Amino acid sequence: MSNQVFVLGAGMTGLAAGFASGLPVFEAAAEPGGICSSYYMQPGRSQRLSKVPKDGEAYRFEIGGGHWIFGGNSSILHFLKRFVALKEYHRRSAIYLKGQDLFVPYPIQNHLSYLDKKIATQALVEMNSQEGSNQTMKQWLKKSFGESLCGLFFYPFHDFYTAGLFDRIAPQDAYKSPVDLNAAIQGALSGTQPVGYNATFVYPQEGLNVLAQRIGDSADIRFDKRINKIDLKGRQLFFEDGTTQSYDKLISTLPLNEVLQMSGLAAGNKSDPYTSVLVLNIGALRADRCPDDHWIYIPESSSGFHRVGFYSNVDREFLPASSHKDGKRVGIYVERAFPGGRRPSAQQSKQYAEDVVEELQDWGFIADPEVIDSTWLEVAYTWSWPGSTWKSVAIEKLNDANVFQVGRYAGWRFQGIAASIRDGLLMGSALKAIV
Repeated sequence: MSNQVFVLGAGMTGLAAGFASGLPVFEAAAEPGGICSSYYMQPGRSQRLSKVPKDGEAYRFEIGGGHWIFGGNSSILHFLKRFVALKEYHRRSAIYLKGQDLFVPYPIQNHLSYLDKKIATQALVEMNSQEGSNQTMKQWLKKSFGESLCGLFFYPFHDFYTAGLFDRIAPQDAYKSPVDLNAAIQGALSGTQPVGYNATFVYPQEGLNVLAQRIGDSADIRFDKRINKIDLKGRQLFFEDGTTQSYDKLISTLPLNEVLQMSGLAAGNKSDPYTSVLVLNIGALRADRCPDDHWIYIPESSSGFHRVGFYSNVDREFLPASSHKDGKRVGIYVERAFPGGRRPSAQQSKQYAEDVVEELQDWGFIADPEVIDSTWLEVAYTWSWPGSTWKSVAIEKLNDANVFQVGRYAGWRFQGIAASIRDGLLMGSALKAIV
């Protein structure tokens, strides 16, 4: 009798694992892609559409905000091109210092010429002479960038971004904001070359949902199969619809904390933290001061959001067809982080949306909104406590129980779509050999 092996979750990792292995994939939703999937909304309407309407008059949004594909090696890009046409982009991003009404290209430490000369000079001195501990993210930021840049940007932004955790969690993802004193000096005097993990990126011409659907068409996806419980000892899955499924092995792409909870497995007294994110998608008329950046980082906002992204600055295909040429509309995503699981009420979310629209109007980014739609991401960003072994212990215990965690949230780390697809293909291919 052959092994009964299943994949949990049809996000990008699960789709790749299902494609490579031919194994059945259980997905809670009715569509593939997870948070990396597009949808469409017509101006003045509140219904989400899975496909663009025939007349093309709809905004294209994404469930998890802007998910651009960066860092893919040639083999992963070749795999993606089997299913969709890809367009390549060169990043345009900035930091908006509201108090000074100033846009500084990202990363700020490499564009000191935009700042007051006194601050820029002090920043260079501090970046060259910092000593201290790296135990927490806040300590790492101070040691890396100095008090001046931290006070101006890094502290307030990371306070928003981590929902107040940055002075307690371990440093993470240093490559997102590289520290290079030579580049900082060059940027203080003149221009500098783009740096960072997402300096270039690609995106499916027809949308992420089309990519997910086409990979899914080549895999065995079982939709509307939400898992409530995993019996590790009895090797049994329990679904929300009342059905069960026995198994021998599982490839799980579900968030690590959720798998532990569903299986009743403990990995220590204190689990590592996470933040949830409320993504607000807005389609609106474009105002005169709307930036041309793909996204901007926000250290100051009265509404509490930390990033504003502009779908339609990446590509006007995100706009209703009638605005592809004139660009008089703008498609936006706004991200606000919350302590893990602390979801605002419906009324609080409604008030927040109104506050965001008003703030963006005050900044001159948008005029009249045509569509406002939100998505709650329960596990959006994952973090670790200094010295924590929770993640490694949890993954080891699940491995011992023949549950193999694969991908971004399953592995409790940050990575993009390309890396998640790579992990899924590798694990799927490995298990295919033993089924």
